[in-house]
Amino acid sequence: MRVAFYAPLKPPNHPVPSGDRRMARLLLEAIRRSGNDVSVASTLRAYDGAGDTDRQNRIRRRGEALARQFIERNRENPPDIWFTYHLYHKAPDWIGPLVCDAFAIPYIIAEASIAPKQAGGPWTDGLAAVTAAVRGASRVIVLNPVDRECIEPFTGPGSRIVALPPFIDTGPPRRAAADRQRHRTTLAARHGVAPTYVWIAVSAMMRFGDKLESYRVLGRVMQGLRDLPLRWLVAGDGPARADVEALLGADVTYLGALGPHDMDMLHAAADFAVWPAMREAFGMAMLEAQAAGAPVIAGRSPGVAQIIADGETGILTPPGDDMTMAAAIRALAKDPERQRSMGRAAMFKAEREHDIAAAAIGIGRLLREAVS
Repeated sequence: MRVAFYAPLKPPNHPVPSGDRRMARLLLEAIRRSGNDVSVASTLRAYDGAGDTDRQNRIRRRGEALARQFIERNRENPPDIWFTYHLYHKAPDWIGPLVCDAFAIPYIIAEASIAPKQAGGPWTDGLAAVTAAVRGASRVIVLNPVDRECIEPFTGPGSRIVALPPFIDTGPPRRAAADRQRHRTTLAARHGVAPTYVWIAVSAMMRFGDKLESYRVLGRVMQGLRDLPLRWLVAGDGPARADVEALLGADVTYLGALGPHDMDMLHAAADFAVWPAMREAFGMAMLEAQAAGAPVIAGRSPGVAQIIADGETGILTPPGDDMTMAAAIRALAKDPERQRSMGRAAMFKAEREHDIAAAAIGIGRLLREAVS
């Protein structure tokens, strides 16, 4: 089947890395692996974070014009399905529903959220568009269990909502884990990190908002662990880097933004990973860490809890509770055998439940059912 793909929040070719861009690319690859012909229908970014009504109207008009162009261009050979990733009031889809109406094809959404409290606010039109899109969708894929509660009133509790665990290609991090000692030796030499220390990986963009709030919690956590031989290896960059460095202090090795290979190397070499995960949807980096054999200590949320099995592949602590998180880090840092056993369990869980191969099978089945 021919699948038209669109990500209104952040297109797959956006220059700034993020979990949204990563997930868009993974969904494209999973659709391809499911045996379908998928192409990006538009790279229009529909996001407006400022509540600027004039800007939203311009984006809407541009989207509607692009929909008309797409319809005309594909009139003789329309796609079989339209697939939109990540809808919410600040980034609605102004293209897909018009195309689906014109060609009478199924409309699939992966990850949508509806916030009724935004009604009457600066994103009222975006909220209405997302609500209408969810109502008319053939299937809504839920990656974060929190989203089910907000969309179910608009779909009903039937089979139109499909749960899909977050996923990655676990092959590269698994191969990195097999060469852990070499990666640890390389990083030790490159960054002057003593191999005898306990290495803790932190992988997150340095942005204002929730990311910076997580770094703020992490800074408080680190204050209570100064007596331990820990080395914090922080991968990430962004506009809030100066704020992050002020929060975390000097006992940190800042690695900057890393590509996929270097990220896998870091996670494979680390003893475990830590992230407070304030208001985190699910956290792709935490899944990548586990796939490379690194247990993860993280703040608990429903999305994070579907990735980390508490007490088995990592440890979950109450969101923002720096004292409990510090105690968990202290205990795990002193227990190398538990680090290793959790790491093995984390790799197994990632491969069994969160690999792209399984996701491709599920998405392929869902697309066939939507068309039939």
